[in-house]
Amino acid sequence: MKNILSIILILNLNFINSQELIIGQKTVEPGIVFIFEGAIKDHVMPSKMHLSEKETNIHIEARVNWDNNNTPAGTPAGGFVAYLHITAKVINQETGLSTFIDLLPHINLIDNYHYARNISLPGKASDLYSVEFNVLPPTSIELSLHKDWSENYGNQLMSDYSFFYENVNFEEIANATRN
Repeated sequence: MKNILSIILILNLNFINSQELIIGQKTVEPGIVFIFEGAIKDHVMPSKMHLSEKETNIHIEARVNWDNNNTPAGTPAGGFVAYLHITAKVINQETGLSTFIDLLPHINLIDNYHYARNISLPGKASDLYSVEFNVLPPTSIELSLHKDWSENYGNQLMSDYSFFYENVNFEEIANATRN
């Protein structure tokens, strides 16, 4: 009986994990991997800072981790890259209406640390969308740099980046629910 329950649990976790739409993926210097996703909306706390599930369509995410190789010495392979400022702008390709949101750090039992927010799409779930993610490095107030980092990688963690994706279809994710 325990084995059957374990299999059911694993299948359910795999289903939840597979219910994420990969919008795009990019690796930038110095070995930081960005994976942008649309996921099933979720209950996120504290509720005063986040829209409820019933007020939204999707959970827009940026998983940002150190690569497994070609990273600075001392970097934990696959570790979360903290203190970034990430925004997402979701644009309805038919109407031009848009939603703009700051992505905040979250933690869950699927992706662990990631940046995300629940959002309402600016149109129907069946519409096509463009999505722009803008990423700014931490300021010097948020992250101090040692001499060895500055000598090898400069005065900041990374450069500013902008990533743009078109023809994103959120319909399946927007219509899915978590159990």
